[in-house]
Amino acid sequence: MHVPDIIIAIDGYSSTGKSSFAKLIAKEFSFLYLDSGAMYRAVTLFAMRNGMISEEGAVDTGSLNDALQSLDIHFGKGADGWHTFIGEECVDQDIRTIGVSSNVSPVAVIPEVRRYVDTKLVEYGRAGRVVMDGRDIGTTVFPNADIKIFMVADDNVRAERRLKEMRASGQEADFATVLANLKSRDYIDSHRETSPLRQAEDAVVLDNTDMTLEDQMEWIKALIKSRYGE
Repeated sequence: MHVPDIIIAIDGYSSTGKSSFAKLIAKEFSFLYLDSGAMYRAVTLFAMRNGMISEEGAVDTGSLNDALQSLDIHFGKGADGWHTFIGEECVDQDIRTIGVSSNVSPVAVIPEVRRYVDTKLVEYGRAGRVVMDGRDIGTTVFPNADIKIFMVADDNVRAERRLKEMRASGQEADFATVLANLKSRDYIDSHRETSPLRQAEDAVVLDNTDMTLEDQMEWIKALIKSRYGE
């Protein structure tokens, strides 16, 4: 089907499958896919590696804000798709650990970090024909996005998905820890002062608790067809 040069913004809770859905949309319609969460995770990984996060989870905001002035986090395209880099290092695997997951929300609430990431994302999306997922894409990064989707799913289903993803990459974790982490991240992100996680007024809700990716693609195709025709 023909899809115009629109911007699709996908927001929602942790492990609702936002990235998998967005990647499939990008592949199906030849869109540029941008994972805002990967960028926040990369900032978090950088902070952890450089001793800017204590064992108790406290962030050295001053040092991190200073480092942002020269920090090079970007997306790069490879033969198998887009990847996240810190400088010349691909950090796709490192940013998906439970350690990064546990620290990303306290980092993401820092206003300077959000401005750093938002500025980069807006630059990537200027040309349109972009699908981007995150937690404030339709409300802050691209408030004028042509299609806004807010994804939700049952808590236990989300935790099972995340656990499966982690084990597939060789990480050890248990269900209770993963579930607690998801709920904690959702609470922090929904209650932060800067760009909190919330459903945009003009967003369409997608509850994919009992949906496959193929089901979700049929759903988005029907939505696009209803708005733009064939």
